[in-house]
Amino acid sequence: MGKNEDYIKDYLNSIVRQFHYYKQLGDRTMAQLSDDQLFEELNTDSNSVAIIAKHIAGNQLSRWTDFWTTDGEKEWRNRDSEFELEAISTRKELLTKWEQGWQCLFDAVDTINSKNFDQLVYIRNMGHTIPDAVNRQLCHYSYHVGQMVFIGKVLTGKKWESLSIPKGQSKTYNQEKFSKAKSKKHFTEDL
Repeated sequence: MGKNEDYIKDYLNSIVRQFHYYKQLGDRTMAQLSDDQLFEELNTDSNSVAIIAKHIAGNQLSRWTDFWTTDGEKEWRNRDSEFELEAISTRKELLTKWEQGWQCLFDAVDTINSKNFDQLVYIRNMGHTIPDAVNRQLCHYSYHVGQMVFIGKVLTGKKWESLSIPKGQSKTYNQEKFSKAKSKKHFTEDL
C-alpha cells in the first residue's frame, strides 16, 4: 500500500470513528430524556431534541443516498418539513428515522476508497472533494448534536449524566491518561 493509500485509509477510519462518536452523543442524550423532554422546545423560536434529530436524519438521507451519482440535495427532500413534528410523534418513530439516517451515512462512507477518493461529489450543484464533502457533514452533524446535548443538559438539570469529562474532574482524568505510555490511538477508543 502506498503512502497516499495509507493516508486515505487513516482519514476514512478517523472519519468513521468521529461520526460514530457524534451518533453516540446523540444516542446518549436522547436516552437521558423522557418522551416529553425529547419533544420539548425551550421557547417558540427553538427546536426540540426530536426536531434536531429529525433534521440530521433528513440531511443524512439526502446527502448520502446515491452519494456518487446524484446531488446531495435530493429533489424529494423537504427540508422545511424536517423542522415540523407532524410526521414523528413518538420516540420509536424518531429513533427509527435517526438510525436510518446514520445507516445511510455509514453505508455511503464505506464505499469511499483510494480508487474513488479523487472523484467529485455534488451538493446543491457545487462540486466537493471527498474530504470537503465528508468534513462538511461531520461539522454539520457535530454542530447539531452539540445543540441536542445542550438542550438535554438544560432539561434534565442535576440529573444529567455527563457525556465527557465531568466538571471538576479534568485533573483526575488527565492524571489517568498521562499515567499510561504514549501510543497512537483515536480519542474515541476510550469512550
